Amino acid sequence: MPREAGFNAVILAARRRGTVDPLAATLGSSHKCVVPIAGAPLIAHVARALAATPGLARLRVVVEPEMFDAITAILREIAAMIDCVPAADNLADSVFAATQGIDGPIVVTTADNVLLTPGAVEQMLATLAGGADVALAMATQGAVLAAHPEGQRRFYRFADDAYSNCNLYAFAGRDAVNAAESFRSGGQFAKKPLRLVAAVGPVNLALMLLGKLTLAGALGRMSRRFRLKVAPVILADGSHAIDVDNERTYRVAGLLLARRAAGGTMPMCRPAALRHRRVAITDLS
Repeated sequence: MPREAGFNAVILAARRRGTVDPLAATLGSSHKCVVPIAGAPLIAHVARALAATPGLARLRVVVEPEMFDAITAILREIAAMIDCVPAADNLADSVFAATQGIDGPIVVTTADNVLLTPGAVEQMLATLAGGADVALAMATQGAVLAAHPEGQRRFYRFADDAYSNCNLYAFAGRDAVNAAESFRSGGQFAKKPLRLVAAVGPVNLALMLLGKLTLAGALGRMSRRFRLKVAPVILADGSHAIDVDNERTYRVAGLLLARRAAGGTMPMCRPAALRHRRVAITDLS
């Protein structure tokens, strides 16, 4: 993708309908996206990483209408081109609504993905430029545990390694966003494996459970299912898989943000080669 072509970004910041996030409630907020961490609201850290990525044309935030003014105020000095989009009833429809009228590459992430870096976003865009329709960011179990041993407890086990999702996705254009149908009921497959059955199909899931598929092989099968080229992006820095889900990960993310601040730089992410060590699959936890 030519740098001058630019890209659009979407941050999913809405809360689940009818619920208040436990972490937000504990810290006295109605929405997790505005909970402070390391001196700024969660969503501000995410927006800063996107704004620091060369080529950002516009940022869209999916959130409830009553939060529009607060989100706009928080992000006004971070990125000039901001739109707030009303959240839909489910994740997939929210992505569809936020990407209406967009041409060209689209990066989608979540407001609790506070350890996102410009380098990771650039890797996603480079994968699209290389011919992928959809890119999914992942990190190996070893990389995640090296970042912090308490950062993540659930991993997807494939024939080559175990991986964690990094809540970072990229689409080559609006047509490729149809792949978001996998996330209609939410994308936390490790917590609710039936969602994975719906996304990849029972045969593909069986092969995964039997340890017959590498991550690349599984996504190749998913590519054929959706008639789109779906490619993994393996991020070397495992902290990208640590988002703020609860009080434990809030503490871990705060520690890692403090370490970055002490270092004075935001780390750039380099590609990690897929390893081919066989790991037997016994579960998806």
